[in-house]
This record gives sequence, C-alpha cells and structure tokens, in this order.
Amino acid sequence: MPRFTIAACVLITCAALPAGAFAQEQQGHGIELSYRDTTCAPCRDFFRYANGTWDDRTPIPAAYSRYGVDREIEDRSTEALRKLLEQAAADVTAPRGGNRWKLGAFYSSCMDSERAEREGAKPLAPAFAEIEAIRTPAALATTIAHLHAEGVPLAFGFRSQQDFKNSDQVIAVAAQGGLGLPDRDYYLKTDSTSVALRDAYVGHITRTFELLGTPHATAAADAQRILALETALAKSSMTRVQRRDPNAVYHKMALAELRTLSPRFDWNAYLAAQGLHVTALNVAQPEFFKGLNRELTDVPLADWKVYLRWHVVRDAAPILSSAFVDEDFHFTQKLTGQRAMLPRWRRCLQATDNELGEALGQEFVKLYFTPENKARTLDMVHNLEAALKARLGTLAWMSDSTKQAAIRKLAAFDNKIGYPDHWRDYSALTLDRNSPYYANVIRAEAFEWRRELHKIGRPVDRTEWGMTPPTVNAYYNPTVNEIVFPAGILQPPYYDPLADDAYNYGSMGGTIGHEMTHGFDDSGRQFDARGNLKDWWTPSDAEHYKAQAQRVVDEYNGFVAVDTFHVNGRLTLGENIADLGGLVVAWDAWQRARVGKPPQPVIDGYTPEQRFFLGYAQSWREKTRPERARVLAVTDPHSPEKWRVNGVVMNMPEFARAFGCKQGDPMVLPDEQRAVIW
Repeated sequence: MPRFTIAACVLITCAALPAGAFAQEQQGHGIELSYRDTTCAPCRDFFRYANGTWDDRTPIPAAYSRYGVDREIEDRSTEALRKLLEQAAADVTAPRGGNRWKLGAFYSSCMDSERAEREGAKPLAPAFAEIEAIRTPAALATTIAHLHAEGVPLAFGFRSQQDFKNSDQVIAVAAQGGLGLPDRDYYLKTDSTSVALRDAYVGHITRTFELLGTPHATAAADAQRILALETALAKSSMTRVQRRDPNAVYHKMALAELRTLSPRFDWNAYLAAQGLHVTALNVAQPEFFKGLNRELTDVPLADWKVYLRWHVVRDAAPILSSAFVDEDFHFTQKLTGQRAMLPRWRRCLQATDNELGEALGQEFVKLYFTPENKARTLDMVHNLEAALKARLGTLAWMSDSTKQAAIRKLAAFDNKIGYPDHWRDYSALTLDRNSPYYANVIRAEAFEWRRELHKIGRPVDRTEWGMTPPTVNAYYNPTVNEIVFPAGILQPPYYDPLADDAYNYGSMGGTIGHEMTHGFDDSGRQFDARGNLKDWWTPSDAEHYKAQAQRVVDEYNGFVAVDTFHVNGRLTLGENIADLGGLVVAWDAWQRARVGKPPQPVIDGYTPEQRFFLGYAQSWREKTRPERARVLAVTDPHSPEKWRVNGVVMNMPEFARAFGCKQGDPMVLPDEQRAVIW
C-alpha cells in the first residue's frame, strides 16, 4: 500500500519507534545486505541495487495487490489489533455502551458469517423500497440525501470542509462524484484495455442484479443504462490533474447560485432531509453540477432509480452474503490483481478501524505507544524543521519577503504525533450486538455523517485528526498547516534503534522531510501559515518555482510506470517535489546532527553517506501486481516506488559523490535538467 495518503490537497508520511509490548516483538536491522542486487551498479539503477534480490525472492501474498515495507508493518499491527478486538468481543464485563463494548459488538457482528448467509440481500430491502417509491424530483433528492447519510457514494459528493479562504470556519461543499469505476478516464478512454474493463464492469453489474433476482435480460439492459449515466457524469468531471489546483476547486457561492447551476435537483428537499440550513457553500466543480442538471433533465427517472439501486448494492456487496462478496471481489481482482480475498477477521478489523478508529486507537496506544515514543519522534521532527528553516534562509533564488513568509509558515506547523490529545466521543453511536452486521454499519455511517455535517457553520477544530492512530501512514493538511504521524507508522524499519544515524536519517528523516516539504509543494505553497488559500509569493519567486517544478514534471514524465503506461508527471508533481525536498532536508539535518560527534565508521563496507541513501532506498522496497499498477498510473498522485528512489537521487550531487557516479551514468542528471527547489 502507498505510504502516503491524500489529506486535503497533499500527502505525506513518517516513522518512529513504538515502545512497550508491541516494540518488543520487533527486530531492528538497519540496512539488510541480503536485499541488495550487487550485480547491478548503484549508479545504473539504485533502487535495483538496494532491493533487487528482495524483489526477486519475495512473492506478493495472494490476498494483496502490493507488498512491501508498509504491508510488513501493517501485518504486525493487525495481529496486535486482532487480539484487542477478540478480547473486546469476548469481554462480558465491559460496561454496555462504552467504547470497549462497542468495539466488541461491531467486530463480533461482522464476524457472524452464518447470519450474513441467512440474511442475503434482505438488509437492503428498506433502501430498495424507498427508491422504488420515488415519483417526484423532491423524492429523488430526499432519497439521495438518505443514502448519503448511510455512507452510499452516488450522484455527487456532499460534506463539510474547511473554508479555503477563511480557515477558521467550516462550510458545506458539493463536489463531483457518482462513478463506479476508479476514475473518469476509465469511461472515456478508447484503448482496448479500457474498453475491456468497461465491458467487465457491465458484466459485473448484470451478475449482481441477477443475484438480487432480476432476470438476465433486464439486468443486462439495466447495466448498460447505468454505464451510460455514469459516462455522462464522467464527461462533466474534472481530471485529477485539474483538481490538484486548490483554486480550481474553490467556488464559494450562495445556495441560490447552486440552484441556478442545477435547477432540476431539489436542493431544498436534499438539505431538509439532512437537517441543514445552508445559505452558502463551496461548489468544487460547477461544470459537474451543470452536467448533473442535464442528466436529471434528459435521463428518465426510471434510469435514475436503477442507478441508485446499483450503488446501494455495490456499496453493500462486500458485507453481505458470500454470493455478493465473491462477485464483488471477482471484479475487484481486475483492478488489483489479487489472487485471494483477505480472511474475514482481517476485513472485519479494517471495518472496525474505519468506523470506530479512535476507539480502537485509544486501546492500541495504551499498550503499544508511550509518551516516550511521542517525545522521541517530536525531537526528530524539530531537528528536520531546523534544517528546513536554515535551507529556506539561504535560498539564492527566493526574495527576502517570500523567505520570511515561508519561515513563518514553517514555524506555525502543528506537529501531531501518535494519537490525538482529545479522543472522539462515540457516546451518541448506538450499536446492537444482535443486529445484522449491515445494520451496525449503517448506524456507524449515520453517526459519522451527522458528526461531519454538524461542523458546518462552526469554528474549525484544529485538534481533530484525519487518520486513526493504528494507521500505517501519515499526512500533511494545508488548510490546518499540520503534519500528522499516527502511532501505527512509528515503528521499525522506518526508524531502527539498532541502526546508525545515517540509516535513520535516510529512512525516517526522508519521510519526515517529505511531510514538511508538502507545505511548500506546488499545491501546499498556495496556503499561508494559518491555512488560508492566499498568494504570499512575489511574482518573480513564483515564476522561478514554476520553472523548476516543470523540470520535475519533465523528468517524471519520462519514467515508465508499467507496460506502456508512463508516470504522469503533472499528477504526481506534489509528491515528487516532496520526495525531492524531503531527502535534501533530511541530508542537511543529518549533517547538523553529526557536528561535534566522532566520525561515523564504515559499516559492512559502506560509508555513512552510502548508508544514508541505502536507508532511504530500502524504506521504499515494494512490488505491485500489474493490474494494480495500471490503475495507480491513472489515479495515484504518487510515482511508483522505483522512481521515488531513482528520481530523487538523480537530482542529488551528494548521492553521486557517495557512490562515485559520473556524468553520463543513469543515476546522474545533467546540471541543466536537475530540479533545485528546496
């Protein structure tokens, strides 16, 4: 799985050491010599040199579409979480309604496979009945509102959002959505692979409807109607590259203006069903809502009802009886390449983390993450921040006014480590251990929906987290100007207490630097220290930045992701800038940490400088199935792991010096092509 996950406009990660019982189960090793392929010169392909033998000898487990460092850590974490949940499920003394009781109730209802088989599709009957009863535009809008509240993504997106230009306030946002395939491009491309996938999607819809009892001919016709409607929505949708610009997805307007864009949708009925009074909101993609209005005008209501019915069963399929689960997985395989399904306990654990993540996280950190871990990680973050501050102060291309604004933004970073200071309150969530699992999921989704919408019109809670503590990931959020490192990722091998500083600064330091650099990537740089979308750059500084960023785009456009799919240098620009800047800052921080200390020795034949880069490269060891790699090439703002290593070191003279690389070697970019931003 990718180490960095989207939060707001950008993405990031880190790692540090957990203490306590969980840490004692880990083995720290630093650089693994057995992973290397020494038949490949480091100056020719450094990723291969650092990880080639591991790649050759390591199979991707059947239930995974990718496998690497993150999955190794996640597998260890899930075993610990499984014990917690099984204990909670068996704890008859836990106070009813408390967090531990709710964890046990949710997990045990999910694990009740026999009941799921008996129920089949019966849990969907109320939603299907409401859809069938739709006769008017108001009823359609009301039903969409009810389905949104139950966590069903369809038609469009609606949620709360921090106001980009008033970062202390929360507003409502309406955004494009409603597709069943991973991206708009899957509906619009005409190559043979895309056509085959659309055909498979139609077959998948047909078979799913047949499981509901729909005759084959009707199911097949309905599937074609759904594809036609979703294709029309795709045509009105912005591309992922377009959506990377925060200004392009910020259109604050009065509710009356949204009604003008899409008069065929009854916004009054929708908002009334949500219990909301909204006078203004951000319409992220106005053209999409014009397109939605056309479809509401041109597409018969009967087709819309079929579309709603599909998205209800599509969303529920993974948690219904095995017939639905299997059909859903068989189509998913075409996108992921997985050979087998995750075991039920693993799927139930993921669902529990999704729905009660902070309740689960509170139990997790009690046992596996201590205040000492938090302090150790924060110390390293501060060291990296000092290095970035020094680097900002000496940039020759940046004017003094922009430098000072950048330094103020860096100083205002909110560093969140391990777990929230204030835990989420789940007291309003009602669960029933004796209910069908689907019913508990709907209750949890409705609870979260109400919690999200309750924020609209209120001040921003800057203490809130966007990931749960057990998550093996991290992020930067530009609208809060925060970097966040959940406890789940703060463990070896990202940070190895048995290894030397060179390794740790290359591995963990590179990821911390990545997070910080996101505040200054092509998207993050458009937000100020408080998180407002505001231009704080001089025109000449902005032009220099864009010119250097274009070098990054050009470099990564030349890399092959898989087969004939190239990396999309524009889509991945923010991540690539963060990778480049992150490792440069980590190098500087390591140099600062060496001052006044004895010289570090050569270890296993490697100088400290070489170990720094090997630590970075081995932290990215990962392999991906071709099916999944093709999806990621279209949808993922991250470059493949090979290029997250090679694409970075090509730009660093420090790497060339460490390994004796010369101009003309594949791992050395000519000076006129190197990107030098941070």
